[in-house]
Formats: sequence, structure tokens, C-alpha cells
Amino acid sequence: MNKKPVETIMGIVVLLVAVLFLVFAYRVSDLQVVKGYEINAKFLKVGGLNVGSDVRINGIKIGTVTAQKLSPDDYMVNVVLSISPNIKLPVDSSVSITNDGLMGNKFVKIEPGKSRSFLKDGDSINDTKDFKTLEDMVGEIIFMVTGDDNEK
Repeated sequence: MNKKPVETIMGIVVLLVAVLFLVFAYRVSDLQVVKGYEINAKFLKVGGLNVGSDVRINGIKIGTVTAQKLSPDDYMVNVVLSISPNIKLPVDSSVSITNDGLMGNKFVKIEPGKSRSFLKDGDSINDTKDFKTLEDMVGEIIFMVTGDDNEK
């Protein structure tokens, strides 16, 4: 009987430490959704991009993918990006979908343009580059190699 209250208290302490560790890990891992202004980008292929994926400039997370919707008219995918309010994107910026390494997670990469006017909430980026799968890249290499042999 004397050990049971001590064991209960120790169990509660262990659970409290575990919860604090999970909160710390969540904050450090940068999994939080960035709240800011929304911009749209249309892609033909998104290649496994998910809602919640990162939006990055030069490897730094500046936003989050908040929605994806397939247009029934042209079968393009409209990707909605939430961008941090302290980041101002020029209107001539380009957007592409890429991944971390060969098998890494997909994310949206933004290459800022040089324009002096900036995107506002609800604007669209017109310069988009679709996701290229490994098969697409191998096909392009094979086409380049075989195309050069046929010309000689």
C-alpha cells in the first residue's frame, strides 16, 4: 500500500514529461501551418504533393500548401499556398514542385522574380513548372542520347 501512491505520482510525472517532449518536438520540427496571405498556382502534375507540404525559398520554409483542387474544365490542379505575411513575393516569381532528394517529401519551391510589384492575397502565379517524376527525367535523357545518334 505504501508504494502505490509513489508509483502513481511517478507515472503522472513520466506522462507529463512525455507530453512536454512532444510539444517541444512539434515546435522544433517546424510542422506548424503558416498563416498568412494566400496565392494560387496551377499545375498539370503535382506528383504526390500534399496539403500541409512546405513552401520554400532557398530551402527556408515560408509557407504551407493549404488546398488542392482539380479543375473540371482543363484538368489543371489549383494549389493554394499560404505565405507568411512578412514575405512579399514579386509578381514575376516562378513556382515549381520538387522533392527533398531522390525519395524525399515533395514541396513547393518559389524562385522570386525581380518585379517591384508584389502579389496580394488571392493573386495567382502564372509561371509554374510541373513536377517531373524520375521516369520523366530518364525518358528525357534517353531521348537526348538517342536523338543525337540519329542526326549523325
